[in-house]
Amino acid sequence: MRSREAMYLYLFIAPGLLGMILFHLAPMVASLGLSFTEYEITSPPEFVGFENYHRMLFVDELVGKSLSVTAIYAVVGVPIRLFLQLFLAILLNRKIAGIRLFRAILYFPSVVAGVAIALGWILLLNPTYGAVNHILWELFGIIGPRWLNSTQWVIPGLLLMSLWGIGPGIVINLAGLQGISPELYEAAEIDGASGVRKFLHITLPMMSPILMFNLVMGIVSNFQIFTQAYVMTGGGPANSSLFFVLYLYRNAFEFFKMGYASALAWLLFAIILILTLAVFRSSPLWVYYEAKRERN
Repeated sequence: MRSREAMYLYLFIAPGLLGMILFHLAPMVASLGLSFTEYEITSPPEFVGFENYHRMLFVDELVGKSLSVTAIYAVVGVPIRLFLQLFLAILLNRKIAGIRLFRAILYFPSVVAGVAIALGWILLLNPTYGAVNHILWELFGIIGPRWLNSTQWVIPGLLLMSLWGIGPGIVINLAGLQGISPELYEAAEIDGASGVRKFLHITLPMMSPILMFNLVMGIVSNFQIFTQAYVMTGGGPANSSLFFVLYLYRNAFEFFKMGYASALAWLLFAIILILTLAVFRSSPLWVYYEAKRERN
């Protein structure tokens, strides 16, 4: 019986396991090997040792530029998204008429394709006839910036556009809020706790695992930003929106430097891995687990 169950187990997991090996692990191993070569597609790979890594770390100035642009985008964008996701989830957790419609409206933009969103925001952020600058002028009397055509405002413009797709994070936060026991809030009200104290001492601790998940996913997605910059700015103006993955793409599919692009990919992998591990290592300091408390 046990051998039969084991056979069924391997049979059912075989498609997923094969897919992971063929489409994830095998390309990773291949890219690691290519990162030590000079490979321009039209000619066979030529082993160059650590030359690609030396060039990447000590010679190529655009690597540092693209990393700084990506880091600024992530450092500013991730906290903003986390705050808005939690804030809107709290609002959507109220029992009022039509709340399901509001939930659907906030989630709907996230199902639209990234290229379509980028093309739409090109029109919205147009400095001459765009809706964003029109609203700034009509409501506040402010002359809007040139957004995507300005080295100072292109990143804020892309950050503004990124808020369009916070729907999945809102849904995850909403599920976490609905999983908090109402008895905790009732006990706090009996003790005379205010709304702020209930939020700080009940909502935030109980939501901390969800916040950590959204933080990790936010770090990964923000360091992998590509579509917006590729479609909307092409890395300009003056490389002010040259994100790291866009620079990696250029080396791979415009300059056909596959070996160097593979080395860049492994640098990105190392950065994301270090940041993710740092979040997990720091989690005992700020993440609360109810199951762990019950065991103690």
